[in-house]
Amino acid sequence: MLKQLVLTILLFSFTSLLSAQNALEILEKVDKNMSSKNRVVESSMTIRTKRNSLTITSKSYSVGNKKAFTEYLSPAREQGTKMLKLENQLWIYSPSTDRTMQISGHMLRQSVMGSDLSYEDMMDDRKLTDIYTAKFIKNETIESRNTYLLELTAKVQDLAYFSRKIWIDTERFVPIKEELYAKSGQLLKQTNFSEVKKIQNRWFPTKMLYKDMLKQGEGTEFKIIEMKFDQDIPEYLFTKAALKQ
Repeated sequence: MLKQLVLTILLFSFTSLLSAQNALEILEKVDKNMSSKNRVVESSMTIRTKRNSLTITSKSYSVGNKKAFTEYLSPAREQGTKMLKLENQLWIYSPSTDRTMQISGHMLRQSVMGSDLSYEDMMDDRKLTDIYTAKFIKNETIESRNTYLLELTAKVQDLAYFSRKIWIDTERFVPIKEELYAKSGQLLKQTNFSEVKKIQNRWFPTKMLYKDMLKQGEGTEFKIIEMKFDQDIPEYLFTKAALKQ
């Protein structure tokens, strides 16, 4: 009886270890697609409410997860607004007031221009393998694609979401769907990824629908118009002086 119990415990431990290793390998492949040395992205963000919708276009430059510069191109009232991220600091320049304001603390949890994305969401571009542990749950079909369902749990302290469930395409290793949870287990946000394309030898979803589960509205659609990896990005962009240029 004792021998059988020991064998059962050893088998369970081995299976759990194997599952964790497989989950880590899957997540590493996702990071390989989704993370980059640097990138330049032209995009549109459509914010939908029950009454109307607003589309904002922008161009962003980023280096790893430490530096990012974004300039809003349209509509006219947002044109010229710029954001600069350096490490964990964020500044926003408003052309209408000709002022630069730093966003910090609880303000980072606020919505970006009324969207379902917070400043925290836009700032945190770290590799998933650096900030979460992963556990394989099961295989599941989502939007006619075979996926791996992984459960991610925070392994660092400074995260907006303690855990995630992420459905990963088994062929292209990009997320198809994601659910973001608080430590209490409450579902905070949900994202659906689609229109996956091959960009410079990597798969990448070019359409994302974000939904803040704690607010009304039909969600925020983010579409990539053009994306380029490994570009020569001028270093001066990542200075506060560039915000007013």
